Amino acid sequence: MSIDPTTTAAWQRLNDIAETFTIDLREVFENEPARASALSFEAGDLYVDMSKNLITDEVIDALLELAGEVGVADYRAKMFAGDKINVTEDRAVLHTALRREESDELTVDGQDVIADVHAELAKVYEFADKVRSGEWVGITGKRITHVVNIGIGGSDLGPKMAYEALKPYVQDGLQCRFVSNIDPSDIYENTVDLDPETTLFIIASKTFTTLETLTNARLARTWLLDKLRAAGALDGVADNDAVAKHFVAVSTALDKVADFGIDPDNAFGFWDWVGGRYSVDSAIGTALAVAIGADRFEEFLSGFRAIDEHFATAEAKDNVPLLLGLLNIWYVNFLGAESHAVLPYAQYLHRFPAYLQQLTMESNGKSVRADGSYIEYDTGEIFWGEPGTNGQHAFYQLIHQGTRLIPCDFIAVAKPTHALEDGDNDVHELFLANFFAQTKALAFGKTEEEVIVEGTPEHIVPARVFEGNKPSTSIMAPELSPKVLGELIALYEHITFVQGAVWGIDSFDQWGVELGKQLAKELTPAIAGDEQALADADASTRALIEYYRGKRA
Repeated sequence: MSIDPTTTAAWQRLNDIAETFTIDLREVFENEPARASALSFEAGDLYVDMSKNLITDEVIDALLELAGEVGVADYRAKMFAGDKINVTEDRAVLHTALRREESDELTVDGQDVIADVHAELAKVYEFADKVRSGEWVGITGKRITHVVNIGIGGSDLGPKMAYEALKPYVQDGLQCRFVSNIDPSDIYENTVDLDPETTLFIIASKTFTTLETLTNARLARTWLLDKLRAAGALDGVADNDAVAKHFVAVSTALDKVADFGIDPDNAFGFWDWVGGRYSVDSAIGTALAVAIGADRFEEFLSGFRAIDEHFATAEAKDNVPLLLGLLNIWYVNFLGAESHAVLPYAQYLHRFPAYLQQLTMESNGKSVRADGSYIEYDTGEIFWGEPGTNGQHAFYQLIHQGTRLIPCDFIAVAKPTHALEDGDNDVHELFLANFFAQTKALAFGKTEEEVIVEGTPEHIVPARVFEGNKPSTSIMAPELSPKVLGELIALYEHITFVQGAVWGIDSFDQWGVELGKQLAKELTPAIAGDEQALADADASTRALIEYYRGKRA
């Protein structure tokens, strides 16, 4: 993308609208009986109500004009076609190819991408079936009961979130755990109560060089061998034979995989046109495939595919990811929003906001455009959230009565995974009453007159007034199935894409994470006692290291 959005007529029109923009959602709903239906849409199994947002027909028209003027549709077509839109790394962006039908055709740089994807999926499914059936056993012949995924970033956040979301679909007798942090407490807590004879590790690192992942992998290997040796299970058994039965890899660096002791036949690959934060539906999801099985994983992929098709083909005025992405542009660039709350009213989605933090903030946290020019307008938002109703008793106060504009996405499902009753009360209905009530309260508030009528003492009336006009989008689905989870992930992938396209940035690189890693390597000698390296550090870092060394001693 090379068009500076601020140079377009639509951007200026939106600026002009924003300068005098006011809206009273109470009045709007009273005067526009069809507003809710006009601003509610379906995409796959998702029902999306945008009517409680701070938008008018004029705003929507201007946002769609902006999308047209900066070329969002053309950019979208290039992504689906495999053009190298990741310009700083000269790569295609083809996470959408990970879920396309086997009968589809897509060739990139002379390679049959769809055939490659399905060949790798077949390997993952074959492995998953072996673990699930008990055909794959540990070195002592016992079947696997625990799978520990070791990765970081997209190699952890996606699989962990999806596993938590789909726990009701996990095979009985199987459990997955996830290790990402290089803090040794993470791998300790996730292995301390495990039986090495029934534990399988998945090491997820494309290059098999990621510092955190490889450090934890070595710790896991040491743990396995020490425990097996102590139990007498390694008598007459070579270490590498044991490792080969208890470790597999998600990597394309087969030589490094073999050096570690993993059989290269048990390494599952993916491609440089898949960014880590877009990779949960690739071999990075191997732990999930083991947990829920190939058929359910296929359902998961079908959800992504449904939203891909909607995003690629729906008319702009009905295109849910396009509209939601543009809505975020409106809030960030014209109404001054700095953060965005995602509030799932589904406990199994408790890791979804954390997953979206990487997806959105690593993608669009950029201050340089794709053409190398510096940006003079806001990009990105701080994504955050917790499940309802927990958040209601924590931070909703700020959303309702604080001074900041915080657009919110509320997510809920109609059918509970566990239908329980408390006396005569359906607990899921009690739960969803909060979901419906919160968006209503945010939109319409409570006036001073209404507070007074309730008999509130005069001196605390202002504290009981709710201004209203706090924007929210409601996203509902029939149930939290593998397909629906795929739809939710793809929805936010494409929302992120739309925002990056409008801002003219490369949403698919992440150079911002590199400097800290580089400096960590440079500082390691100083931490370990190299006085010259310590002297070369800045005064603040030097003092912090000296404090650490003193207390550690």
